[in-house]
Amino acid sequence: MADSTLVNELIEAGVHFGHRASRWNPKMAPYIYARKNGIHIIDIRETIRGLLRAKKYLAQVAAQGSLVLFVGTKKQAGPAVERESSRCHMPFVAERWLGGCLTNFRTIRSRLSRLEVVEKIRGGDEIATYSKKAQSALAREYRKMFRNLNGIRTLNRMPECLVIIDPNKEKNAIKEARTLGITTLALIDTDCDPDHVDLPIPGNDDGIRSIELIMRHLAEAVLVGAQSAAALKQKGDKPQPQPELAAAGEAKEGNV
Repeated sequence: MADSTLVNELIEAGVHFGHRASRWNPKMAPYIYARKNGIHIIDIRETIRGLLRAKKYLAQVAAQGSLVLFVGTKKQAGPAVERESSRCHMPFVAERWLGGCLTNFRTIRSRLSRLEVVEKIRGGDEIATYSKKAQSALAREYRKMFRNLNGIRTLNRMPECLVIIDPNKEKNAIKEARTLGITTLALIDTDCDPDHVDLPIPGNDDGIRSIELIMRHLAEAVLVGAQSAAALKQKGDKPQPQPELAAAGEAKEGNV
């Protein structure tokens, strides 16, 4: 039986509120409990099932020392994605998904190198040798690169998993992850296609409180996994592959 505290948290955050029935994706039918005043109500039991499975998977990914990339660029999601991913020391994209972020990874890494060079120039004595016009241009370049790239500074290798808020909004991220065989985990509303995601968490992907609650739980799962990895490292043991990781890979292959 689900923890009553978790049930209450989800309901208070409005995680069970879906979109208007006219906007639904029929493939979400298994996750819908009822229709009230023209609004679909998401089955909280399915939300809990998806959330617990996602947390277990993320803890295992973090315990293996792999990266989890959090993605949520819509206005309601950005602050929570940045805050929670920073809390669990994982890369994030909260402003804009750059095309080729994964499929053209080498180019993205070169842009990150450029960001570091510009930061070094602006923070040192060399900036004084630039004209005012050049300094202004450098400042504009820095602001743009920082906004788009700062969250993925630690993305020094391919992530094991993408955590996505609203697959409809982040369709380009989903497409790149599927192309590369990277597991996708997402908070999906009633207007989404669950077939595009390996590990769906049915729930309200528009409400700020709903997104914050789900993100907090997922970040905590990553922290638990990281702590487990640190404990094993201290003992000199190596983390063992977990069955759920293989299961997620099988589910991913079935969705291609």
